[in-house]
Amino acid sequence: MTFKYNNVYVNNVATVVGPYENKGPLKDKFDKSYDDLYCNEKTWEKAEVKLMKDSIEILLKKSKRDVRDIELIIGGDLLNQICATSYAVSNYNIPHLGIYSACSTSTEGILIASNFIDGGKIKNAIVSVSSHNLSSEKQFRNPTEYGSPRPSTATFTTTGGASILLTSARSKIKVESATVGRICDMGINDANNMGAVMAIAAAKTIKEHLTDTKRDINYYDMIITGDLGCYGKEILKDYMKEEYNIELDNNYFDSGTMIFDLNNQKEVKAGGSGPACSPLVNYAYIFPLIEKRIINKVLIVATGALFSPTFVYQKNSILSISHAISLESVK
Repeated sequence: MTFKYNNVYVNNVATVVGPYENKGPLKDKFDKSYDDLYCNEKTWEKAEVKLMKDSIEILLKKSKRDVRDIELIIGGDLLNQICATSYAVSNYNIPHLGIYSACSTSTEGILIASNFIDGGKIKNAIVSVSSHNLSSEKQFRNPTEYGSPRPSTATFTTTGGASILLTSARSKIKVESATVGRICDMGINDANNMGAVMAIAAAKTIKEHLTDTKRDINYYDMIITGDLGCYGKEILKDYMKEEYNIELDNNYFDSGTMIFDLNNQKEVKAGGSGPACSPLVNYAYIFPLIEKRIINKVLIVATGALFSPTFVYQKNSILSISHAISLESVK
């Protein structure tokens, strides 16, 4: 299912990161960074709340908007009952929709906000997401104190908050269309191999988007998946070639392999993940390229693993989903 939009634009973005992201190749492009994972708070969970709240505050300041100017805020994270989002948004008296799509939450939020704006229901909306390496690891895998070794296929949850303001007022970046993904099940139950879990969901969404829009893969200057990491990225390329005879070549990138230095930051293993991974890379690095018309058409395909530790312990497979957002520069 693909929606086309006529009057949805990116007004501004904001990004806040932790220490690992601030040592990566994009370190100079984020709005704010913290030197420790506590972010001057007492717990990792409170740190994650702060990361999202910071991104909202910075976004409002950059956009020269007051809280009262915002009609809707949509947000999500990885913590139980998306509590980081709820606590962060509780600081603002703004109507709120909390959503969960794991690491594809950012694109789902943009899609929902775009439908509201393009349909004339509202004129603007903020979409915010967050993730934190240690709060996520503690919840989804093992207590961090356990010190369990991680295989090379494991990805490293990003620590950060990212917010975007979408409006009906014309700007340099247009949200051109969006494709809603479908849940995929490849029968994988390895919580340390998210790239393999999510790659097929990305493939199916890319294929459906191209089919719905009647476009060729080369229509886009850049196609950037959410957080497949170095292994999932290759799985996606192989699957697209074998299943659809589509070559993902020089215009294909993955944010999970871009946010960290995989050669020197050995602790990140296969690359970045988490709801913040895709928007941190896109908002801080890709969006400026679109604004300057260095690239003109970008397809963002964020991916999410929809799993619960309880289901994994019961030997159930891990489901995945992917949503796509098409952006274009405005002349």
